[in-house]
Amino acid sequence: MKVKIRPVKPIPFTKIGYDKLVDEKRKFIQERPTAVAELKRAREMGDLSENGAYKGARFKLSHIDRKIRELDHLIKYAQIVQSTQSDVVEIGSTVTISSEALEQTFTIVGSFESNPGNGTISHKSPLGQALLGKKQGDIVVVETPGGNKQYIVSRISVSPEEVS
Repeated sequence: MKVKIRPVKPIPFTKIGYDKLVDEKRKFIQERPTAVAELKRAREMGDLSENGAYKGARFKLSHIDRKIRELDHLIKYAQIVQSTQSDVVEIGSTVTISSEALEQTFTIVGSFESNPGNGTISHKSPLGQALLGKKQGDIVVVETPGGNKQYIVSRISVSPEEVS
């Protein structure tokens, strides 16, 4: 039986998002020795079948190991994408859009680092896809469950941290 191995596509990240991944991995690696020590201490308490401390320590260590593996994968396949121009929307661009009722500002980022509550949206989200490649003054129409929404691209900028 022949097994086909599909190549893993690069995962786009801004420089800031990539640095956060590396910091998070470092944090979990620093926590691991303490979790191993807690597991060892709980194991020495005796009967493992009814040892809540052992089960909790094992769960904590498993969680840490799972997060490290996940972060290793993201870091291995990460591709840092830097916005190089401020006249066209790309990953790393900070975009202000306006409609009749409101004005919003977002930074376009890779899907693993998006958090609309913190002002970052994925380049794969409906709004993110609609904004990519647009210029200041362009009209963007986004299909939503409540109907089509129309926005005007008011401002595009590149974060100074992204250009370094």
